Amino acid sequence: MPARTTHDEPSSGHSRSAGRLLPQLALAFLAVGAIVRFTSGPSNADAVWMTGLVVTGAPVVWRTLRRFASGHFATDLVATLAVTTSVILLEPLAGLVIVLMQTGGEALEHYAEGRASAAVRALEEEAPRIAHRFPNGEAPLVGGATDDVGVAVVAVGDHLLVRPGEMVPCDAVVVAGSSSVDTSRLTGEPMPVRAHAGVALSSGSVNLEGALVARATATAGASQYARIVELVRSAQSTKAPLQRLADRYAAWFTPVTLLACAVTYVASGDVERVLAVLVVATPCPLILATPIAIIGGVNRAARRLIVVKHGGAFEQLAGVTAVVFDKTGTLTVGTPMVSGVMPVAGFSHVDVLRLAASVERASGHPLARSVVDAAEQRGLELQTAAEVHESPGRGVSGMVNGWRVSVGARDFVAGCVDAPQGTPLADVADREGLRAHVAIDGKFAGVIEFADELRPGLPQMFGALRDAGVRRCVLLSGDSVAHTSAMAMRVGVTEARGGLLPSDKLDVVAGLVRDGERVLMVGDGTNDAPALSAATVGVALAGHGGGITAEAADVVILNDDLTRVVEAIRISRRTVRIARQSIWTGLGLSAAAMLVAAAGYIPPPIGALLQEAIDVAVILNALRTSRQPRKTPTSSVREAIEQRNPNAGTAPISASTTKSATVPLG
Repeated sequence: MPARTTHDEPSSGHSRSAGRLLPQLALAFLAVGAIVRFTSGPSNADAVWMTGLVVTGAPVVWRTLRRFASGHFATDLVATLAVTTSVILLEPLAGLVIVLMQTGGEALEHYAEGRASAAVRALEEEAPRIAHRFPNGEAPLVGGATDDVGVAVVAVGDHLLVRPGEMVPCDAVVVAGSSSVDTSRLTGEPMPVRAHAGVALSSGSVNLEGALVARATATAGASQYARIVELVRSAQSTKAPLQRLADRYAAWFTPVTLLACAVTYVASGDVERVLAVLVVATPCPLILATPIAIIGGVNRAARRLIVVKHGGAFEQLAGVTAVVFDKTGTLTVGTPMVSGVMPVAGFSHVDVLRLAASVERASGHPLARSVVDAAEQRGLELQTAAEVHESPGRGVSGMVNGWRVSVGARDFVAGCVDAPQGTPLADVADREGLRAHVAIDGKFAGVIEFADELRPGLPQMFGALRDAGVRRCVLLSGDSVAHTSAMAMRVGVTEARGGLLPSDKLDVVAGLVRDGERVLMVGDGTNDAPALSAATVGVALAGHGGGITAEAADVVILNDDLTRVVEAIRISRRTVRIARQSIWTGLGLSAAAMLVAAAGYIPPPIGALLQEAIDVAVILNALRTSRQPRKTPTSSVREAIEQRNPNAGTAPISASTTKSATVPLG
């Protein structure tokens, strides 16, 4: 399966269409010729195959000659020699098969290139197209009249209305309204931020609740979302082209073949011997070994829910030296869960959680669902709340069995208590992390703390990566530096960087690549797409869909099991090892046959049969990649995780050291 190299010409739409048509034509001629052979005889079949060889082989030969003139030595040159030899020897079937393999491999590479550019198209398609702009001279008020205009005409200073559920069309600052805004596309962090007058919003964030009036601070083309699109595009265009395994061998095998032909002719003057040398030197070991081995490895990976989009990624995966992980949604579940309850004197943690969950059942806030889940997991009986009133993004209040219960941010709950001064919870005001304050009948009752949840078995997974030869593991996050560093220590990662935007993650990955590392980047969100595109191999977790991230990645893991990353590396390394074995075996046998043919002991027809036997040996060895090895290292990792901690992954990560007054859940 020949690949794009540094010498490849740019592909136009016409050449891509022709590239897809040639393998289809070659296959059609092969099929028709086979039918004719069994109905009209071998001579008529040879005529069909020869016609097909000329029609489909001529473009391959012409393109190869152009590349050869520019100094490009690869499998396509050796294949062209074989095709030409097939015409001279009147062996069209062999030549047509070579054309099918050559053009089919290139068609798959064009498909892979199209999949890579799909990431940019998907980002552009999700960008907002319409903005609700207030007419000039009209006071920008929530609920006021607006004109729908294309985002491209929005100018700096224009006042825009952003309705609930809509994406912020360009970078802006809020001038009126209050709401919660989802910034996970940009930061990767799952919790919405509170938006009110004076808060800056970035394009690409999504308004969740109330309508907002915002003043544009940048045009759509210069805003944050547009910068993410451009980052992905530039990362893909500047990524070093891949020289495939077969082409590296062809770089020296092609000159050796030509030299052998020249020496044979000079020594013997026998053209038949030269043809025999070319026949036994056909590049089938190069053409067949790598794609068959990789197809087998890709199929085996797919059975393990690991989708490898193209063979080039599989080869690069085998040489990974550094692995970069996004934090939220990759190493963590991505949804904050209740980690503990801190009641004050006079209230129990059960009462605080039960009453808070009863009220939160009526709320649409992301943390409300976590509170309800925590109560239900502990078997607490929840009651229906009455007179529920919610302040979007701030908190919710209601009556539960005669008790007035308020849950939410500290300032919201402080307005629901009789004497907020001197509260026993003042000592937690400056602590990091997420929390909800609870008031019952006008008194502070306690605090519910939240933390993101680690995926199971991460320390063991990182240990397995080191055992697999990965030299560096790096953790990147849009979360705070302190929280990111604490998590890195917990899972055994020595390099961690927090407070990063998508461009910052891209810079880190690009820097590692410049330093000579072969970087595998694992992510799950839109904010990871630029870094995934810039990495040597991008891996997306798609257990919950994947979307743009899956499009930008080279490898997609269909569930959220991070041990599959280790498994993908091991499968790829075994696959490439078998491919190399097949190539060396095939080339070694071909070289030996070339010597015998040069001595005049192998006529061209026998040489063709001998080469077919070599091909069979190469194929049989390459097919081993699709089989499961006797011992699966990743299974051992998974078993070790389960034996060490049967409940691995259920313990949340605390953002700070929990005091003794906190009652942990679970």
